[in-house]
Amino acid sequence: MKSLQKWKISFIVFIILATTYGGFLQYKISEYSHLKTPENADYLIVLGTSVKGQVPSKALSCRINTAAHFLQKNKHTIIIASGGKGKAEKISEAESIKRELIKRGIDESRIIKEDRSTNTKENIRFSKQLLPDKNMSGVIVTNNFHMYRSLSIAHDQHLKVQGLPASTPKNAIIKLYTREYLAITKYYLLKYVI
Repeated sequence: MKSLQKWKISFIVFIILATTYGGFLQYKISEYSHLKTPENADYLIVLGTSVKGQVPSKALSCRINTAAHFLQKNKHTIIIASGGKGKAEKISEAESIKRELIKRGIDESRIIKEDRSTNTKENIRFSKQLLPDKNMSGVIVTNNFHMYRSLSIAHDQHLKVQGLPASTPKNAIIKLYTREYLAITKYYLLKYVI
């Protein structure tokens, strides 16, 4: 009987802690989801995500559209299209971003491809290596659910960047947010614990 009562108390405590932690993560994600659009950036990094064959996923299309809108107003900003080639992808995410930006009227001469990365940390690290001047001011474009972690990683790597959030496809919100909660938890563990 006592062991059952202890189990119930432990379960309730776990639920309270999990709910509190989930609320904290959602608050951090929301805090970074509505950032003011930056101006006059020297460079813009479009973070890659899945490509279906040669077609950008809906999440990547949102990033590309947001980047194109910014770049049409900021003609001197250079672009780093960042993302390697996954198993189910016929072209790299960087190549997909480049092709789609060109379709939207962005001059190819402004676009630099970073096509080695396999995750967000590598996206930012490898993109940083392509910058002509590390003191340049930049913008990171990714979906709003992904902005908090992306900017945190960029600041860890001493990049002077702001965020330009793209929308998240409504039909993928639950899957993408759940995955992001786990990714942020892993980020915290690697940074503060391990």
